[in-house]
Amino acid sequence: MKITKFETFIVPPRWLFLKIETDEGIVGWGEPIVEGRASTVKAAVEELSEYLIGKDPLRIEDHWQTMYRSGFYRGGPILMSAISGIDQALWDIKGKYHNAPVYELMGGACRDSVRVYSWIGGDRPSDVGKAAKEAVEAGFTAVKMNGTEELQYIDSYQKIDEAVARIAAVREAVGEYVGIGIDFHGRVHKPMAKILVKELEQFRPMFIEEPVLPENNEALREIARATNIPIATGERMFSKWDFKKLLEDGYVDIIQPDLSHAGGITECKKIFAMAEAYDVAVAPHCPLGPIALASCLQVDATSHNVFIQEQSLGIHYNQGSDLLDYLHDKKVFEYKDGYVDMLHQPGLGISINEEFVRKQAEEGHNWKNPVWRHKDGTIAEW
Repeated sequence: MKITKFETFIVPPRWLFLKIETDEGIVGWGEPIVEGRASTVKAAVEELSEYLIGKDPLRIEDHWQTMYRSGFYRGGPILMSAISGIDQALWDIKGKYHNAPVYELMGGACRDSVRVYSWIGGDRPSDVGKAAKEAVEAGFTAVKMNGTEELQYIDSYQKIDEAVARIAAVREAVGEYVGIGIDFHGRVHKPMAKILVKELEQFRPMFIEEPVLPENNEALREIARATNIPIATGERMFSKWDFKKLLEDGYVDIIQPDLSHAGGITECKKIFAMAEAYDVAVAPHCPLGPIALASCLQVDATSHNVFIQEQSLGIHYNQGSDLLDYLHDKKVFEYKDGYVDMLHQPGLGISINEEFVRKQAEEGHNWKNPVWRHKDGTIAEW
């Protein structure tokens, strides 16, 4: 079997899909995307395809190493996201070739299902109490929200109080034991993060996410000393080498690799295993499409330290198209009592509606995250 063709599709709301074809008629789907940089990743996929056309798609580890090591410059969000989507598609082909779900080719499952959470609120969260109650009524046992709007290095206690009031409204709406993930989104600098985590402890959050930007991970030491809330980070880290020092330092409790950014199934399986050796939990990042989520679930099935999975159904980014729209079988991600079952069909376990993909690709998108500025005119973290 040989790889014959790569084809990419920029599809709403903000995704990039990849189809890899073979001379035996088996096709694989992947989701190589950096949100807001779809065209850039598309170009990287096209460049990397030159290494793989005419090659055996089943030699996934060798292809991964070739894509990563054959260029003198490596790593970073664009190249690693391109590798990620290609890797997902190759695993999809391999599973279909062997008539088995991907997790069966990685040692088999250690779980039957995984807990999922629902996003509530938006970029600048509002009405979160009502949204949280609706999520719980829909069966979710955990929610996640942006904790605050943008903050300066040193900002006002008014913004701290407003953030506290939002979390208080969620806790009051959902009761004492529903999990609440609070995403700082890298918007909070170290001085304010230390204040905010102390104020939020009373609500017993499930975790705080990206309390500082990943380039400032050394600040996690002080934040960890300031709070007993579990600290999560990792969505903007792209390889096992990026996670190595984070795990060695010992200040993170949960890592959040993204299977469309951090090297795909091949690399994330290794990252999850590294975290297990440090007694660190995993909550894979996935505010993306169905191929990314299916890839997550395949690795989740084999990973003992995964405790919850992000999913994007109804997320505020999904304007015009949503998670299930691109699937033939829309029940494949059926959430029951806050959990989703593992996928049992061959490959990634989903069937992509290619006709719909092609139709949506005619529309395409040019999604970009908003650009915010502080009152003084300086650029703010989104």
